[in-house]
Amino acid sequence: MWALGTWVLLGAVCAGSAQLQFNVIKSVEQTICNKTVTLPCIVTNLAQNNTKVMFVKWKLEKKEFFSFDGSNGKFDRNVNFSSAMLGSLQNLKLGIASLTISKTQAVPGNYSCEVAESNREGETVIELIYRIVSWFTPVENILIILSMVLAILIYWIQLAVTGSKFETTLLKIGLFIAGVVITVFAVVGFSLLISDEFKPENQIGLGLIVLPAVILVPPQYFLLKIVRENNLSFAIGVIVLESLGYLIAVIGFGLCITACRPKNGAVVIAGLAIMALTAFVGLIYAILIGSSKKEQHPRKAVEEPLNG
Repeated sequence: MWALGTWVLLGAVCAGSAQLQFNVIKSVEQTICNKTVTLPCIVTNLAQNNTKVMFVKWKLEKKEFFSFDGSNGKFDRNVNFSSAMLGSLQNLKLGIASLTISKTQAVPGNYSCEVAESNREGETVIELIYRIVSWFTPVENILIILSMVLAILIYWIQLAVTGSKFETTLLKIGLFIAGVVITVFAVVGFSLLISDEFKPENQIGLGLIVLPAVILVPPQYFLLKIVRENNLSFAIGVIVLESLGYLIAVIGFGLCITACRPKNGAVVIAGLAIMALTAFVGLIYAILIGSSKKEQHPRKAVEEPLNG
């Protein structure tokens, strides 16, 4: 009886040792930003740590597309997965049979990894999920567009406020054309920037928003010069601050343009926000100075008859 119990126990132990165990990872995500996809397959209880007694097989939806035979060091790949490759054989000795595939060949679905070591074997299943990602986050898109819209809107308001005071029609026409050009660029840029998934058009859109924004800087000087010709220090200060905002926005654009998922969107937003805020200060200044001039003219008109 005792011998029978021992035999059953030893059988159970042997049966358990014949099964390879895996570090279970249920799924991995793939996005358009991935250059390659790595499907994890890690055995945790290898005994011999010898690739010559190992066999690795990968399947997609139960159809084999990749295998490695350690006895002869031979790899076998399906033509549709020609980029599939294991890590180093040194890692395979440690139980790492993860597979790397190029993003163009990585098809979403259920992948199974089968590993055998001598007379022991095991299998794990990993689901590859494709996740759609936009370039900027929705909040960043909103803030970029809002900052630029405010900068352009303030420009048009300031142009309307001071437009009647232009001495030359040519200057008025030039400032009007500048407003139209930057507005067209921005609208096209907005339409290209926003999309559900990252596309190269997003980068073009950001460029059409940020780079032409320099058009708003020189007209600001002329608009403020009309308001107060004798004191241009304020106008120069506004131009310097607005130029600084533009420079920050361009630096942010340069940092973002090469990234699939930009981490410096805040730099672009900060630059455009400085431009909008500076333009707003200029608008308030123009309104206040214009109002004070209007109040002074009636007083002079009343004082002249009295003095006469």
